[in-house]
Amino acid sequence: MTPDLTDRQSLARHRARAAQKGADLFLLDEVILEAQERLIEVNKSFTDIAIVTPWPEPWAAAFPNARIVPDDETLALEPGAHDLVIHALCLHWANDPVGQLVQCRRALRPDGLLLASLFGGQTLHELRTALAEAEAAITGGLSPRVLPMAEIRDLGGLIQRAGLALPVADGYARKVMYRDLFHLITDLRAMGEQNALTARLRHPTPRALFAQAAAIYDQAFADPETGRIPATFETLWLTGWAAHDSQQKPLRPGSALTRLADALNTAETPLPTKD
Repeated sequence: MTPDLTDRQSLARHRARAAQKGADLFLLDEVILEAQERLIEVNKSFTDIAIVTPWPEPWAAAFPNARIVPDDETLALEPGAHDLVIHALCLHWANDPVGQLVQCRRALRPDGLLLASLFGGQTLHELRTALAEAEAAITGGLSPRVLPMAEIRDLGGLIQRAGLALPVADGYARKVMYRDLFHLITDLRAMGEQNALTARLRHPTPRALFAQAAAIYDQAFADPETGRIPATFETLWLTGWAAHDSQQKPLRPGSALTRLADALNTAETPLPTKD
């Protein structure tokens, strides 16, 4: 049996510690604003909203009538109870992301909307590179230190596998500037986003490794004018709808009434036949 990617108990401890110390949720604030803007573009009213999140306070303030659902492996969602489910910037930690989306889909009424956000594969690629080079140089090996995250090209299929219609996957990346690697690590802890991988090392990391990684990070990525280092955060968005008869459907193969060559105003060249 393949072990889980994420140690959920460790993740919960990280989040609880961040909340106790006053979590720095500036990226989550951006996601909330983006979700609100996307819903305005949908041009549809939603009355029964559920939001899956480990950070209930900012979401409850933005959507005061929504039901806040903890980010657990089994979501506390009732079948067919909602016309909108927002999975809010925690899907990247899921051991079974398709299962999470299936649970959300089951909670939707026909023509209900799922809006999910998660960190994508370009997130912290600079940190991943610096740590890998430093560890290879010092220990001669590599260990899991940064969560592997999905690429946008794979996520459309993920939505379809969950049984959602009209799937769309898109995203954007932003760079946040930090004083140094240790400033970045402090910020990740304040977000509850530090290493919670099941396969992570369970013994202390040599101090020399982080010092070496900081030097590599500076040399490879630092801004020449300010000396600060960039950290990329890629936020991906998944949109899908619970099936409904009113939604657009693909035409049946062979049912087209117009030839493609006519539509393009070009000559059609038949493919050669095999003898």
